[in-house]
Amino acid sequence: MTTTNGCACCDAGVLGRRGLLTGASALGVAGLFGAAGSADAAAKAFRIDVHHHIAPPAWLDALKAAKLDSPPVVNWSPEKSLEDMDKGGVATAMVSPTTPQVTFLPAADAARVARESNEYTRKMADAHPGRFGVFAMLPMPYVDECLKEIAYAFDVLHADGIGMMTSYGDKWLGYSEFQPVFDELNRRKAVVYTHPTEANCCVNLVRGIGPVAVEYGADTTRSIVSLIFSGASQRYADISFIFSHGGGVLTAVAERLQIQMVTTPPFKGKITRAQVDHELNRFFYDTAQVSNALTIETLAKLVPTSQIVFGSDFPYRTSEETAAGLAKRFNGRVLRDFERNNAARILPGVKRG
Repeated sequence: MTTTNGCACCDAGVLGRRGLLTGASALGVAGLFGAAGSADAAAKAFRIDVHHHIAPPAWLDALKAAKLDSPPVVNWSPEKSLEDMDKGGVATAMVSPTTPQVTFLPAADAARVARESNEYTRKMADAHPGRFGVFAMLPMPYVDECLKEIAYAFDVLHADGIGMMTSYGDKWLGYSEFQPVFDELNRRKAVVYTHPTEANCCVNLVRGIGPVAVEYGADTTRSIVSLIFSGASQRYADISFIFSHGGGVLTAVAERLQIQMVTTPPFKGKITRAQVDHELNRFFYDTAQVSNALTIETLAKLVPTSQIVFGSDFPYRTSEETAAGLAKRFNGRVLRDFERNNAARILPGVKRG
């Protein structure tokens, strides 16, 4: 099976109607953020990558000070992002910092680093029109600071959505402590991209095995379960949630959610399978690190193919290998929907191709 090629009807990205920079100032910032990449490659690109990580300087400095930095983060640059995108046929990458974002900082520092990082991301996107979209980072878990940053991110920086973690300490996204944040995001009909992290409960569980092996997938699914069975996702019906890595371990535990959870206390009589299925079928799931046959084909049987979106997990994986994996298993309109159209439905300014 082969993937489809880009076409002239597909625009280069999501940010043509936006921009804080014009004229000479835009050229100056373009120099700061490097060359625009291969013009030929960009012209042929059509994919939208919703799972693409960057390292804004303010955030990287905070990581280094806390000794939480790692080579993929330290070595990131806009040029490396563009190179990966060109190789993988990605027109637009929706970018965000990865775990732990700013969870390790006190409230004031978290708010400052989030603000400076979001401003950097906006400038980077403006320096490369159409190539980058902005999933703004919030100073979670600090609710008041988050509400201020939501307003700034959407009203001033014109962010395309929000990027957050699946949990914060010992709290998952469906918990009532975060309701003011999600009420505001629901009011704005926001896209909320989520990335897994380590919960307090689950650090160093298996000797010698880091959280990326098992815990990241489990934490994503914990957050999905918390949203559904708390009633939160039903309340936030206007938020378009994107879950990384195909929903984590969702395909392995789906039957438990659909049958056992709804037929036994405490949820028997309170939530039905139809309600569970409705929420699972409206969430979006990215393809990062799950383009293998076993996982992606199972996911495509569990949820509608309209809910699967392209994600690369750059710089930890590449868009090229993700695209190759998908092309071995899907083709035609379904593949095109995964690679572009499904994300385009929820991202303002993007045309379906």
